[in-house]
Amino acid sequence: MARLHLFDLDGTLLHGTSAPVEISRQLGLEAETLALDEAVLAGLITPPQYATRVRELWTDLTEAHVTAAFESAPWLARIRDVWAEISGKGDYCAVVSLSPSFFVERLTGWGAHAAYGSRFPAVPFTEPVDPSGVLSAAAKVLIADRLCAEFGIRRADCVAYGDSSSDRDLFGVVPVSVAVNADRHLSDVSTHSYRGKDLWEAYELVRHAR
Repeated sequence: MARLHLFDLDGTLLHGTSAPVEISRQLGLEAETLALDEAVLAGLITPPQYATRVRELWTDLTEAHVTAAFESAPWLARIRDVWAEISGKGDYCAVVSLSPSFFVERLTGWGAHAAYGSRFPAVPFTEPVDPSGVLSAAAKVLIADRLCAEFGIRRADCVAYGDSSSDRDLFGVVPVSVAVNADRHLSDVSTHSYRGKDLWEAYELVRHAR
């Protein structure tokens, strides 16, 4: 039976940062977005409120900014190597993130079979964010189930990788999970824990498990 590896983005594939922070860095708005990151992690604002506020910050955002943010971000090492091996074994890998879809979807170019993020309007923005398109922790489970149906895989054959409370629901429904540079929210629900900057090392924890 094939397996489906489900990866979070912010704080997981990206080391110590989030896609919105890296995007905002290109606009000189890093501090403002870090404050929003802290607020949503603390539960002071909801994911739709977060998306609306970063959209308001990004009035001058262009595709060139997004490309620069993606290319200069502090990615974990060997992401593409991990995904190439997963594909080579007949397994699947997907990224599911609360971050903007226009950033997350670029990871299909690195070998992810699917990449889902919160739906934002096209860059440069001419429309507001639709709150119904903003993902949540619960939405990650729904997307995982949709991918299982698409790929012909059971939940029992899924592996999740994440770092924070937005991954807790998903960790709770799959049998194998890897907390990557994680905070306290995953300490009691993860199968494995990894700290470092190399995705292959995290993948090694589950590489041969079935």
